[in-house]
Amino acid sequence: METSSSSSNQVPAASKLLLYSYWQSSCSWRVRFALNLKGLPYEYKPVNLPAGEQFSPEFKCLNPLHFVLVLVDGDTVVSDSFAILLYLGDKYPQRLLLPADPRLQALNLQAASIISSSMQPLHMPSVLKYLTEKFGPEESLSWAQSNIEKGFFALEVLLKDFDSRYATGDDVYMLSNLNTQ
Repeated sequence: METSSSSSNQVPAASKLLLYSYWQSSCSWRVRFALNLKGLPYEYKPVNLPAGEQFSPEFKCLNPLHFVLVLVDGDTVVSDSFAILLYLGDKYPQRLLLPADPRLQALNLQAASIISSSMQPLHMPSVLKYLTEKFGPEESLSWAQSNIEKGFFALEVLLKDFDSRYATGDDVYMLSNLNTQ
């Protein structure tokens, strides 16, 4: 992974969007889907997580947490799929990623929050490793499954009144639809 500077405070120079990503990451998948939905060209920069590339000094200057994913747009660096989706929605409005209706926006944000804060972290290798080391494989799996099921139940209650093609209507929107795919 190459950057255009040796200083840890500077970011790579970019003429187009750069997406530092890992192919199996659900967070990365969400953002790739949104970029393609919006028709935005981007350069895919693979980060090999099993090889530890996220811990390299070059990647640390992009994301000190060492998490994929990272979007670089010129001199703007955004990490976290939720923040990236909001950024793309505001910066590139040619294809809406949130509905115009404030009620539907709130619903999409609620669904995304349930997934990104209550369910998705339980799929992260670092979280699973910690839980397994602390409580053993059987108890950690049972606890994770129970909490993921609670999240799905909350989503079902939240979205129960929608009889539509997608989670919150007949159009694809970034948060509830991309997060639940």
